Amino acid sequence: MNDDRPLVAVLDYGIGNLRSAQKALEREGADARLTSDHGLIADAAGVVLPGVGAFGRCMEALSDAGLTDVARSAATAAAAGEGRPFLGVCVGLQMLFDGSDESPDAAGLGVVGGRVELLPEGVKRPQMQWNVLRWSEGSPLAVGQPDPTWMYFVHSFWARPTEAGDVTATCEYGTEVTAAIARDRLWATQFHPEKSGANGLRLLQTFVTTCR
Repeated sequence: MNDDRPLVAVLDYGIGNLRSAQKALEREGADARLTSDHGLIADAAGVVLPGVGAFGRCMEALSDAGLTDVARSAATAAAAGEGRPFLGVCVGLQMLFDGSDESPDAAGLGVVGGRVELLPEGVKRPQMQWNVLRWSEGSPLAVGQPDPTWMYFVHSFWARPTEAGDVTATCEYGTEVTAAIARDRLWATQFHPEKSGANGLRLLQTFVTTCR
């Protein structure tokens, strides 16, 4: 194995197309492992939490896999700048929040303050399309990205952080929708980088570089 390939743990809790995230990270230079092994996750240089489907079902599956505390601890440390880079994708972003109107009885990881809401009336739900991003100034996720930056979305719910400073990219879809968040070494995207062509792969490459 090439030593410059950082070990990235893709949390395996049996929900969604986890393999596509793993393969995309491998393509961009990571030794990406789809795993629920606590020891391997502890050894990793970076952690990724993908997710698709219903918020409540994802939280339940994460718990069943014994990964709730692991994910919360890794994300909390990353947000404090004390841990490894952490990347949430799609519902993996939403799970970082306190909860979601999609599954009112299911608690989120509570790493980022705020709640997940249904996309507004008057737009097709889910948003299943390419959409252009508006980056916040100095966004770490925007490194090397073209202007405009197009990414691919598939979602019916979106996250509204309590702290506006957590938002690092937005898109327009009936309202200004959170497209990505960043707090120190914690990054998360509502869009799917692994489905977003060259722009998405470039973002994953930036993440892998931070793990080195």
